[in-house]
Amino acid sequence: MDDHKLALPVGTTLDRFIMRKQEDFAYATGELSQLLRDIALAAKIVNREVNRSGLIDVTGAYGNRNVQGEDQQKLDIIANIRFIRALRNGGEVCTIVSEEDEDMIQTGNNQGKYVVAIDPLDGSSNIDVNVSIGTIFSIYRRTSPTGSAGTVADCLQPGTQQVAAGYVIYGSSTMLVYTTGNGVNGFTYEPSLGEFFLSHPAIQMPLSGTIYSINEGSANSFSPGVAAFVQHCKDHHFSARYIGSLVADFHRNLLKGGIYLYPATAKSPHGKLRLLYECNPLAFIVEQAGGRSSNGKCRTLEIEPKETHERSPLFIGSQELVAQAELCLQG
Repeated sequence: MDDHKLALPVGTTLDRFIMRKQEDFAYATGELSQLLRDIALAAKIVNREVNRSGLIDVTGAYGNRNVQGEDQQKLDIIANIRFIRALRNGGEVCTIVSEEDEDMIQTGNNQGKYVVAIDPLDGSSNIDVNVSIGTIFSIYRRTSPTGSAGTVADCLQPGTQQVAAGYVIYGSSTMLVYTTGNGVNGFTYEPSLGEFFLSHPAIQMPLSGTIYSINEGSANSFSPGVAAFVQHCKDHHFSARYIGSLVADFHRNLLKGGIYLYPATAKSPHGKLRLLYECNPLAFIVEQAGGRSSNGKCRTLEIEPKETHERSPLFIGSQELVAQAELCLQG
């Protein structure tokens, strides 16, 4: 018997992959590599909290509302603390923008070269019913001089300036998917070893698909263009798939092909999703995987943000489907 069959390789760990790919970074000094490791560490801790949420008192509403006017869940608070603590202790980040905090967070690391925008726990209200949730993050190089506190201008950069972006999906398995502008790679968490292993190398999104994801409960306030595209999907026998957790809906479409739509509605005339830490990072990922992202009028990554919690419509997914949606929106 071949001795090697007794101990088959377990695969490439996230740490080793980051180290090997460091030369692909625009600024290969090691700080960005460490920053990605810090995010992965926080994700492991949040994964632990999510997995035991039914056994300890961390489910349900916390009793406060965040800056978005949304009821905070206990796990929102836990995830926010974990990620901010990891980013602050890592030392590479000078400023953080979080969905859960109204103001920018100064880490005290004035020598840090990076700014992070993060949604610590997207779709957290789904925790109580055991539905997939996630974390979304975006990384920029600061534009202000090092040695001083980060500025608003550091945070209000268009998505084209991102140096890395990614998401973590906590579901039947936990995955971390990220890009540094050289393709998209996915890593699955192996809890017994406490490591993320490369499981989805060089992800490529199908050019088209037969899945559309939209909250049709808001159909009465869709614009004529959005309504026309949804009808187009139905006429062509698409499958409607909508979880209500952005990361989960996006992840499925990324792998299988499809389109996710969150248009402007009467309730959310500027769209509901946040540009900096939801739309931009996912747009960066989808473009690196061969897909497309738009606000219905222009490329998502080219939008010039005006405030840290700015909202935007989002049409994201396979190239052909997003292009078709844009045509419908333009009449």
